Amino acid sequence: MSLGFVVWVLFFDQESILVQSKLNKEIRNLEQQKKFYLEEIDKNKASLNILTNDTASLEKYARETYFMKKDNEDIFVVVEE
Repeated sequence: MSLGFVVWVLFFDQESILVQSKLNKEIRNLEQQKKFYLEEIDKNKASLNILTNDTASLEKYARETYFMKKDNEDIFVVVEE
């Protein structure tokens, strides 16, 4: 009887070892995602700070990202295949 109870608790219960290991794996994955997103937030804050305080950097960003140009310029976009 007690062996059956132990087997039930270890493998079939809601709080079984299998469920706990799956939840621990998910927690580790979520913690890695949290770390990644916090690093990305820090990078974006630094970029935003630079773009709001330095007009030369803002102009460079606009030219590279949105292909903006001055009236007397031509832009050639090279696409590598």
